[in-house]
Amino acid sequence: MAEAHGMGHAVRRKEDARFIRGKGTYIDDLKLPGMLYLDIVRSPYAHARITAIRPEKALAIPGVLAVITGRDLDKYGLAWMPTLMSDRQMVLPIDTVLYQAQEVAAVLATERYLAADGVAAVEVDYEPLPVVVDPRKALRPDAPILRADREQKTNHIWHWEVGDRAATAQAFAQADVTVAQDLYIPRIHVSSIETCGCVAQWDAVEGKLTLWMTTQAPHAIRTVVALVAGHLGLAEHKIRVISPDIGGGFGGKVPVYPGYVLAVAASVLTGKPVKWIEDRMENLQADSFARDYHITAELAATRDGTLTALRVKTIADHGAFDAAANPSKFPAGLFSICTGSYDFRSAFVEVDGVYTNKPPGGIAYRCSFRVTEASYTIERMVDLMAHELGMDPAEFRLKNFIRPEAFPYKSALGWTYDSGNYHAALKKAMEIVDYAALRREQQAKRRAGELMGIGISSFTEIVGAGPSHTFDILGLKMFDSAEIRVHPTGKAVARFGTKSQGQGHETTYAQVIAHELGIPEDDIVVEEGDTDTAPYGLGTYASRSTPVAAAAGAVAARKIREKAKKIAAHLLEASEADLEWERGKFFVRGSPQRAKTIQEIAFAAYTNHPPGLEAGLEAVAYYDPPNMTFPFGSYICVVDIDRGTGEVKIRRFVAVDDCGNIINPMIVEGQIHGGLTMGLAPALYEEITYDEDGNIRGGSFMDYLLPTAVETPRWETAKTVTPSPHHPLGAKGVGESATVGAPAAIANAVIDALWHLGVRHIDIPITPWKVWRALREHGVSE
Repeated sequence: MAEAHGMGHAVRRKEDARFIRGKGTYIDDLKLPGMLYLDIVRSPYAHARITAIRPEKALAIPGVLAVITGRDLDKYGLAWMPTLMSDRQMVLPIDTVLYQAQEVAAVLATERYLAADGVAAVEVDYEPLPVVVDPRKALRPDAPILRADREQKTNHIWHWEVGDRAATAQAFAQADVTVAQDLYIPRIHVSSIETCGCVAQWDAVEGKLTLWMTTQAPHAIRTVVALVAGHLGLAEHKIRVISPDIGGGFGGKVPVYPGYVLAVAASVLTGKPVKWIEDRMENLQADSFARDYHITAELAATRDGTLTALRVKTIADHGAFDAAANPSKFPAGLFSICTGSYDFRSAFVEVDGVYTNKPPGGIAYRCSFRVTEASYTIERMVDLMAHELGMDPAEFRLKNFIRPEAFPYKSALGWTYDSGNYHAALKKAMEIVDYAALRREQQAKRRAGELMGIGISSFTEIVGAGPSHTFDILGLKMFDSAEIRVHPTGKAVARFGTKSQGQGHETTYAQVIAHELGIPEDDIVVEEGDTDTAPYGLGTYASRSTPVAAAAGAVAARKIREKAKKIAAHLLEASEADLEWERGKFFVRGSPQRAKTIQEIAFAAYTNHPPGLEAGLEAVAYYDPPNMTFPFGSYICVVDIDRGTGEVKIRRFVAVDDCGNIINPMIVEGQIHGGLTMGLAPALYEEITYDEDGNIRGGSFMDYLLPTAVETPRWETAKTVTPSPHHPLGAKGVGESATVGAPAAIANAVIDALWHLGVRHIDIPITPWKVWRALREHGVSE
């Protein structure tokens, strides 16, 4: 019999058997009989009035069947759709486009390339309008108003604040030392291996829509589709959303994109299956973006180095539509975690959302709703204060960390941290990297005229979006679910409301069930991503799968174990009170030979269950967590900088993570390696920029720089373990920790290398040109 390894074992991933053989099934692999293909005409202007759309030349191409415009959709009430933040977004514009590469019309054809030919042949006349791409300029009284459809005639979307404004102001007035810094966290893109796409199939006989799509949240999308098109008869029980294998999501596959709606509309109108697949340029230019936060942060402290207050004011660029996927009550996501790992007495944060002529932004790209922005802000500011006070950044952090005995800890911004030991994580990182020796080396290098920096980031994350008392999207409470069915032979199938995009759910969830029931992982099939079979859940993003869905799996398994105990008592002719559980079997206390395995119990559940007890061995659990979980870590980065070119070379990077109890160490290690690389990218390379006319600069991988194996350093990883006290498994989640923690460590290392020259800050991405310019301004380079 196969062994049940359970939690803590580096079990090889079940799903890799098909992935490494190229046997995965992705959206573009689907080919249905009679399928049509959809392609999209996109705007060359960032802001323009559409004066005419002429489809005649496109329709003259053999195989081009239709050109769909906003006016066509308007007849069916589909020209606009709701966003996940209760804004409205154009599916296709009727008269005005609001960003470059926005969808203008759709072409339906019998072949993919005929559809592309049709797109090239559609003629559109535009009348350019004034463009605003800077959110600060968008708030000026003379700025063009971009959203004429809104009752509020301003580009301001919302104002959100948290904390005690008056107490924070008083703390700053009484502070011995204050520091302030403007920080810009630029707009970046998800850049998944697989772009977005879908296949919509309308069955007119059954009145049912089947939608295969690249979504991280199948159930939520099904509900949104029903809300958008319910007036056309697309009721939720007649919609099936299937997410097959997905080549990366990272938050970018949570929103609803116009292409999805267009494919559904085209399938309903034609009665044929319709496929829409983005190409790489479309994906880079028009999909949702992340970050784009303009931040002014301030810290207050006493002269002995004790932090007393934090104050942050932010302008958030959300592009033309507020299409972020945040919990409803948090328009700025969980940015309010920005007090980080430190024991502040007072804090106040305010954020203003703004419309600009850019694609919709604000998605939670591999972070739990703006936590990367929060972590970067506090970790840069803490470094600035440490340098200002002349204290070592590590010593300063250790002095101001929340003490281990203070948990559960209530932050000045209202969050209750579950558990933590920040001192242990930083001390371990310092020991691994030999921090004292590095500081000595740095001094020697400075005397020799060389530039070496040591950067620290001691982050606290907040993950597990799910407590229904606080979290919802469009009113949908953010619990998650699991259903386990144990077959008569002791094998099992488990279905979850989440959807893996490469995280290894099939292995991780099987390990959780194996841990709870003793059924070997190999005997458990895990299924996700089909709304007709899986229980309702809010999907996979924001590192919520382990904190919420894995907990649901553990709770469902424990329900099964309770029933199994009754069956075991019946089989052993013993009282339930006399039975003890050992993973995989029940036995009579004091007589371990009198035992029944979970497999024997499963067979009895269908053949010899106790009179009066319902047959079968299965359970469903909807897990509503009492609180978020708060993983944390300390990263130390060592850089060398070329004085002549400004090039930054990462010599060492040590990452100590604490994600509570670990289910699969190998998967966690892989998540951290990938996350560190995704943290390296915005620190040194990635940025989407626009010119004053709203033209995107960086719309291809020739211009938008992703780090490859050549640029990526060797990551050194270690861990501490501080279990979450309220999670059934003591786990916290780790999928985004490294992306959250890495950018600040790298930026702090660069500034640490340049501080003695008078450099106080360089916005990310820290390109060689920016460093060289700073060196030149301070008389180092020519």
